[in-house]
Amino acid sequence: MTTQAAATGPDRYFAATVDKQCWGFMIGSALFALGSAPGFVAWAGSSAANVSFFVGAWFFTGAALIQLVLSGDATTEVSGRKHIRTEWLSSATQFGGTLLFNVSTAAALHADTVVQERRQVWTPDAAGSVAFLVSGVLAVLVFAHAVRIWAPGRREWWAVQINLLGCIAFGVSAVGAYVDSTGVVISQSVANTGTFVGAVCFWLSAALTLPRWDQD
Repeated sequence: MTTQAAATGPDRYFAATVDKQCWGFMIGSALFALGSAPGFVAWAGSSAANVSFFVGAWFFTGAALIQLVLSGDATTEVSGRKHIRTEWLSSATQFGGTLLFNVSTAAALHADTVVQERRQVWTPDAAGSVAFLVSGVLAVLVFAHAVRIWAPGRREWWAVQINLLGCIAFGVSAVGAYVDSTGVVISQSVANTGTFVGAVCFWLSAALTLPRWDQD
């Protein structure tokens, strides 16, 4: 009786599900793709792009939190010894990366000096990109251990490979977005392209993970 009430009551809105995880990543990715889309800044302005990134980062964080909850226990016991589970570590690293993107995108809304731009915007952005890259590699290792390293016939294989490609693209974007001592960005085009490609990859990866494919 209690279980049924929890399933049909207000608690259902806070239940961690793969559907919510996927849609959170897809909405966040769409907002990142919008903010970095070719011609968007020229049309809407940099402030609109920064707002799009800021809102998108929160969808990323919510989705990453759900994925962390769904990943299960942090440790497992093997031969009487505690080991950190790779799946949990991948999700935890990704969640940490999204928090760094929250800091970076929030700072970008009001940073008005070179020092602020480098310390409050680029530094957490670069650290978040590194965290995403580590998470993406761990996700590939999890799939390889559970299934095999090469399985192009599996939808899940494509999801983790495309996710890793997105993580690499975000890393390239962070390199291009580096701000030197004079306040000049190394390559704005590389930064925007990397963000756009990464966002599209994350959207595709999340779409491929939607449970409805299994139902079909």
